[in-house]
Amino acid sequence: MNPAVTSCDVLVVGAGIAGMTAALDVARSGSVVLATKTALGDGSSRWAQGGIAVAADADDVAAHAADTLAAGAGLCDPAAVQAVCAAGPAALRALLGRGAQFDRDAGGSFSLGLEAAHSRPRILHAGGDRTGAAVTAALAAAVRRSGVAVHEEAFLAGLVVRGNRVVGADLLLRDARGADVPHRVEAGAVVLATGGAGQLFSRTTNPAVATGDGLAAAWRAGAGLADLEMVQFHPTVAAVDEPFLVSEAVRGDGAVLLDAAGHRFMPAIDPRAELAPRDVVARATARAVAAHGGSPALLDATGLRARTGRGFAERFPGIAALCAAAGIDPDREPVPVTPAAHYLMGGVRTDARGRTGVPGLWAAGEVACTGVHGANRLASNSLLEALVTGSRVAADVAAVAAGADAAPPVFADDEVVELPGGAGALASHVARRDLRAAVWEHAGLFRDAAGLQVAAKLLTPEEHPLDLADAPGADRRAHEDANLLLVARLLVTAATLRAESLGAHHRQDHPETPGAPRRRTLRRTA
Repeated sequence: MNPAVTSCDVLVVGAGIAGMTAALDVARSGSVVLATKTALGDGSSRWAQGGIAVAADADDVAAHAADTLAAGAGLCDPAAVQAVCAAGPAALRALLGRGAQFDRDAGGSFSLGLEAAHSRPRILHAGGDRTGAAVTAALAAAVRRSGVAVHEEAFLAGLVVRGNRVVGADLLLRDARGADVPHRVEAGAVVLATGGAGQLFSRTTNPAVATGDGLAAAWRAGAGLADLEMVQFHPTVAAVDEPFLVSEAVRGDGAVLLDAAGHRFMPAIDPRAELAPRDVVARATARAVAAHGGSPALLDATGLRARTGRGFAERFPGIAALCAAAGIDPDREPVPVTPAAHYLMGGVRTDARGRTGVPGLWAAGEVACTGVHGANRLASNSLLEALVTGSRVAADVAAVAAGADAAPPVFADDEVVELPGGAGALASHVARRDLRAAVWEHAGLFRDAAGLQVAAKLLTPEEHPLDLADAPGADRRAHEDANLLLVARLLVTAATLRAESLGAHHRQDHPETPGAPRRRTLRRTA
């Protein structure tokens, strides 16, 4: 069946903070279609608890950039970091203008939180621990008031490429009966804002829709993918039947980590203790769990009332409700926690404007790798980068439409690795449960050559090479499975190639850290 075809100036795929910001900004100068896999605003951004890191003044811009660079373990792009940190106050003003509100103290000033690896409090939060939900709700309301055309429950089946340029995307839309209907949107520019790929791992904080769809589509279209081995694992995810994230801000307010025997372990590992960078805390927590036969670590927040003057539910109402549903009272007992996959620092390689190596294609938010996060993202920088890059992508798209130079960027400092094969599989031979278990076990917090080889063998047997032909008519589940398989293969390849330990990428067989690490971009041969 031939798909229906519509056209617009700009197609934005993904409706988290980056996607909605880009759509709203670019709508000032052209027609926009916003396609989202979920309901509007219901992606990973919505689940962000801690807040948005924004420098308080000019002096703090430099300090914020320094904190970001330190957390990134030498792999950050300093210019990109400086640009994003400096743009924070303007991004905040724009967000306030679109209806977002943040918690304030008794004097009316913003109430600022402290999180791990930040040198001072600079974290804006809303509803205590419901920042992502508050911000996405404000942006979704702004989108609905705008002239942006929205396709909800729309699945990205692939990008349309003509003459080495992206000119649109193929979507699967739901009809009135809930059946998938193919639909093509042709556009002068396509912006990917599809989020990450947390569903690669059997334990993750990401929603079920985070299956790497944008990463896979960009790869098939010829874009490079950088630093895919750099996956952040959050140290404190509740070890209950229905796991949930316990925000970094809880430790920022004074909660401490204990092993199953009740011993506080972080001060012996890092002088910053529970406020060390996430990669340090996550590995330490995983080791504490392993040392006690798999029994979860314990996040002890029972002293927060004495420390802050507020009960847990008053400061963290969302987490308190989740704890209550699991039968836990954080004011009286510790929360059992273990690490889980949380955020992808790597992604589609872009410059500071969001341009990829393929004309007509931009990327913003978690799906992109701008170099801001390096080998380990600083807490609460993800929403900041989403706001800033979403707006910058929109400005660049408008500039190109008005006649500015549209040449794709050249990443001269990257180490480029070309992989043979075609556009990648659209059929998966690996059960999703097996794939997720293998990636968690062999490409999770602790990696080595032997384990990565086991994962590679499972994911790429001889009879299923990387260049399987496309299978037209595949349903959403089949597309997701194929995307997960492709991205898993590329992640394992990237982790194998980086025979060193750096930030979130920890090779037990190569514990040494390089003096001058390089960004590595994977690119497929034609």
